[in-house]
Amino acid sequence: MKSKERAMAILAMLPPDCCLEDVIYHLYVVQAIERGQADSAAGRTVAHEEVEAKLREKWLRTNDE
Repeated sequence: MKSKERAMAILAMLPPDCCLEDVIYHLYVVQAIERGQADSAAGRTVAHEEVEAKLREKWLRTNDE
């Protein structure tokens, strides 16, 4: 589905009284999901455990410090 067709499909699903902010948000979410799927298909992912370890290292202090 082309970008314009996807946008029109999203608009058709939204209620008639939605605001422009709602439209932009839904378009952003669909774009973010598609980017994530493309990254995953291309192998551009990081394991959950690796992300967790990096975050713990950066943000959590151990009792030794």
